[in-house]
Amino acid sequence: QALLVESGGGLVQSGGSLRLSCVASGPSLTRNLMGWFRQSVGKEREFVSAFIWNTGSAVYSDFVKGRFTASRDPARHTVYLEMNDLKEEDTGVYYCAARIRAYTGYYSHTADYDHWGQGTQVTVSS
Repeated sequence: QALLVESGGGLVQSGGSLRLSCVASGPSLTRNLMGWFRQSVGKEREFVSAFIWNTGSAVYSDFVKGRFTASRDPARHTVYLEMNDLKEEDTGVYYCAARIRAYTGYYSHTADYDHWGQGTQVTVSS
């Protein structure tokens, strides 16, 4: 059974930083495409980053590009999202996702991912 567990969220002031972690367990879960999404109150879940586990390469949405960085630690089966220069509009629940189906590139839609974590709350205050 595939399982993703996020951690690292919290309350931070505008301009601050947080690092989210997502520990992955289950067969093949960390040999495919991983994604980070977020959801704010009253809004749909939106794409933040997609990360190819094997290569470590990633893409980012325009609103986080240059501020957020995704990475992984294979030994710990963990992916990270380093978030710098946080803004109030970054507030939301952040979710880690994994796609275990074959892929040909990066995907930014929730339906493209097969497994989800429970989410971790990030709150950025002014």
